[in-house]
Amino acid sequence: MAPDDGAGPADYDGARYPDARPASGFAGVPDGFGRLWTPHRIAYIESGAPPSATGCVFCDAPARNDEDALIVHRGALAYALLNLFPYNRGHLLVCPYRHVAMYDEATPEETAEIAAITQTAMRVVVAVSHPHGFNIGMNQGAVAGAGISAHLHQHLVPRWAGDANFFPIIAETKAVPVLLGEARRLLAEAWPAT
Repeated sequence: MAPDDGAGPADYDGARYPDARPASGFAGVPDGFGRLWTPHRIAYIESGAPPSATGCVFCDAPARNDEDALIVHRGALAYALLNLFPYNRGHLLVCPYRHVAMYDEATPEETAEIAAITQTAMRVVVAVSHPHGFNIGMNQGAVAGAGISAHLHQHLVPRWAGDANFFPIIAETKAVPVLLGEARRLLAEAWPAT
């Protein structure tokens, strides 16, 4: 650790910076909480959800390019895309192209492709991110927790031992350590050719 030479407080590695000031002198009332600075999230905060041409983001997504829509894979009847507001890194949604709200409204062919894409997505996420498990499910209807209840979609959420922390409980916040565009690129590149 560097000696206290008046060059400012020591950083995590002991380095000192002459212009550094202790956080206690910053604006605001000290409250005992640490801060998680995530400046990359400002793009999502300021822009909000992309405007919808049809009124349904899952109907609009396939008309956009894969990078902009965060699409990882396109099948014949369904596709996989990253969740714009993920619970964890690699949180995918598998949606039919057809606008249906409930699982029992999907055709047998659509449900088969949703299942096949989900299975492949699990293998791809394991190859890219090495999770210890998954949460897979559908929230059917707004009362059941569906944020977008008008278009069927299945969640695939990778999980790691110890990935749960206090942020979701006390701050309604999840720390996601990778940008969505980078996560989409990694998963799309790892997806097997069909």
